[in-house]
Amino acid sequence: MGDTEAVSDPTTHPAAAVGGGVDVAPGDVARKPAVLIIGGLGYIGRFLALHIHTNRLASTLRLVDKQLPQLASLAPEFQEACSNDNFLQADASREQSQARIFDLPPKPDGTKQEFDYVFNCGGETRFSQEDEVYKLRSYQLSLTTGQEAAKRGVKAFIEVSTGQVYNPNSKPQKENDKTSKPHTKQAKWKLAAEEELAKIPGLRLCVLRMPHVYGPYAGRWLGTQLALARVYQSREPKETMKWLWGSDLRTNTLHVEDAARAMWLAATWRRQNDRLPNTPASERIVFNVVDKGATTQGQMAQIIKAIFGIETGFQNALVNTFARLNLEHVVDDVNDDTLDDWADLQEAAGIKENGGPLSPFMEKELLRDADLSVDGSRFEVVVGFRPKHERITRQEVEGVIESYKRMKWWP
Repeated sequence: MGDTEAVSDPTTHPAAAVGGGVDVAPGDVARKPAVLIIGGLGYIGRFLALHIHTNRLASTLRLVDKQLPQLASLAPEFQEACSNDNFLQADASREQSQARIFDLPPKPDGTKQEFDYVFNCGGETRFSQEDEVYKLRSYQLSLTTGQEAAKRGVKAFIEVSTGQVYNPNSKPQKENDKTSKPHTKQAKWKLAAEEELAKIPGLRLCVLRMPHVYGPYAGRWLGTQLALARVYQSREPKETMKWLWGSDLRTNTLHVEDAARAMWLAATWRRQNDRLPNTPASERIVFNVVDKGATTQGQMAQIIKAIFGIETGFQNALVNTFARLNLEHVVDDVNDDTLDDWADLQEAAGIKENGGPLSPFMEKELLRDADLSVDGSRFEVVVGFRPKHERITRQEVEGVIESYKRMKWWP
């Protein structure tokens, strides 16, 4: 996984020979796969739709989501890919929705048509919810759509999962490493879904475990840090923005455009392959997908210091010990301290209704002293993936802030 290895174009890799980012010859539309994206208006789903639409990779593209495109805060570049022509509003966790979601009009010769690739980008994305919420909105959704995909002979079912299923460890975790202590409840139910999907007869499953996904319009992990930094930047007198735990804490990353490319490569590879090379036939097909940066909190602190012109640092051992024992109390204090300032900044900037996904609100689950460190070498070797955004940099993060400004989310 070292940075010195030759970076090849993934579309030249033998695993990418069928539709792996290379457009099919004109007139071959019928031979391009029909594609279904569950959770197609979510953060990763919309970028996957854009990748497929821009590169004309599919004969049919259908996005399914519970919310409407008009309410999804879509940037202008997504309007065509996520248009009403491609969109179906449905709750994919419900069995009675499956026929509407999966049925396609017959082919010109009258024969039945089915989707070739199904990408499950759906599920509950909020943290700190009750188990029942994840069970219904993530676990049940995965199983219901997986069973339908198997019944219809779908050629590749790509389940988007998370690197937070692994036990926290600073050493990069491989696909067979321990998963007895997932970081979050969301990860716990994602792991349960992975395991149940693997038991569905005939399902051509491929699981992709991703770290923190960032990029233009990102909320969650990166958006929270940037909103916090903006609050600190606005304060007089200046204060140091401090992280808990330490600079070495692993917070591995993947750019959302690379996530979309990886998913397409995974589907084209899975269509042609029934098992991982040099492994027992019973081994589940699971890949970690990660950039080359081995991102840490220390790197993020340096980037934020450079962009915002504020001092950054880390709490001392005493504060960290207190936080371990009283995390809820600490998080509540930080949120109380920053949310009003953020609201004032938004008001001063004239941002009244739509602030997009941005907020300095910290989630207790994401603030635990837990390394997120994954090894992506299996996916690189087997499928031929190379990230185009090799690491998170100042320039990458400045690009994210520019995307907020375009959407008028940034105070």
